[in-house]
Amino acid sequence: MEEVKEHPYVLECEAAKPLIVDTFKFMYDLDFLNPQADELTTPPLAMPRLPHEVIFAIGGWSGGTSKGCIETYDTRADRWVTINAEDPAGPRAYHGTAVLGFKIFSIGGYDGVEYFNTCRVFDAVKKKWNEIAPMHCRRCYVSVTELNGMIYAIGGYDGHNRLNTVERYNPRTNQWSVIPPMNMQRSDASACTLQERIYATGGFNGQECLDSAEYYDPVTNIWTRIPNMNHRRSGVSCVAFRNQLYVIGGFNGTARLSTGERFDPDTQTWHFIREMNHSRSNFGLEIIDDMIFAIGGFNGVSTISHTECYVAETDEWMEATDMNIVRSALSANNRAGLPNKRDYIHKERDRLILKKKKKKKKTPKLR
Repeated sequence: MEEVKEHPYVLECEAAKPLIVDTFKFMYDLDFLNPQADELTTPPLAMPRLPHEVIFAIGGWSGGTSKGCIETYDTRADRWVTINAEDPAGPRAYHGTAVLGFKIFSIGGYDGVEYFNTCRVFDAVKKKWNEIAPMHCRRCYVSVTELNGMIYAIGGYDGHNRLNTVERYNPRTNQWSVIPPMNMQRSDASACTLQERIYATGGFNGQECLDSAEYYDPVTNIWTRIPNMNHRRSGVSCVAFRNQLYVIGGFNGTARLSTGERFDPDTQTWHFIREMNHSRSNFGLEIIDDMIFAIGGFNGVSTISHTECYVAETDEWMEATDMNIVRSALSANNRAGLPNKRDYIHKERDRLILKKKKKKKKTPKLR
C-alpha cells in the first residue's frame, strides 16, 4: 500500500485520494478487529465482484433418501447458496444433467423407488420446471453430455440390467432417438464432450468396475475404444479441460479413490494428476474460473459436502467452502451469463471480509 500511495498517478489524481484513505482505514480496522466483533463495514471496493459463471448442484442422495435440493456456488464469494426452486415433480438422484442456453436438463435417475425414463428441464431465468419427452429406456446411474445442441443419455441401469444403449435428444423436435450402442455395458460411468467427440469413461458392468473408456464420433456414428485408464473407476466423474480428458475419483471395487488422471487424445496416453484431498465417488465435477471443482460425493463411510478445486498450473487441489447439504449422486453444471445471476449468488457480500478474517487460521491449504 505504501508503494501505491507514493505512486505519481495517485499523488497527481485527486479522485484517487479518498479511495486510498478508505482502503487504509479498512485494512487498519481489519488488522485490529476484535475476534469477538460481529460488525465491520466493508467498503464497496473490498467486496467480491459478481461472478460471470455459477455452478448449479442439483438433486442427489442424503440421509438414506433422494433429494430435490438446488445449491449454487458463487466463486467470487466462495459460498454455496440454497435456491428455493425444487422440482415439484419430486426429487431424484443418480441422474445426469446437461445445459442448453439458460436451461438445465435433468435426465433419468432414481428416487429410492422408481427408475426414471422421465426428463425434466429447469429454466434458470424463469426459475420454473417443465417436463420434456421421456427416454425410450429407464436410466439410473446414467451419463449425460451435450454435443452440438443435442443431449446424449449414455448407458445406466434400468432396474434389471446394466446398459450399453445410447439415446440422443433433439430439443427442436422434443424427441429422443436411439444411436449405436457402446462397446461395453456401463452404469455409474461418466461422459463428457472433447473435440467434437463424446467420451464415456469407467463405470460398472454388473460384475466388475471398469478401467475402459471409449468415444463416439457423430460423423462416423461409431464408438471406438481408447487405451485403458490406470485405475478401475465406478461412480467416476470426468470433464474436458484444456483439450484433455480429466477423469477423477470413483470406486475401484475395494475403496473410494482420491486419484485422478488425464488423457491426451493426441498422444493417446494417460497421465496421473495430484490426488484430491478427499476420496470420493458419485460426486459432481465441473469447470469454473479455469479450475476443476469436485463437489460432494460418498467417501466410503458417509455422504460428504466437501468441495475442492484443482489448479492445473501448480497441479494442486485447494479446499473450497463445503456445500450446505451433505450429498452424493448429485449432478453439477456451470452456467455463464445469466441475466438474473443475482438470484443465484451470495447476498451478504459486505459480510464476507469479516467472515474470512475470523476464519483466518483455517484458510485452505495446498497439497
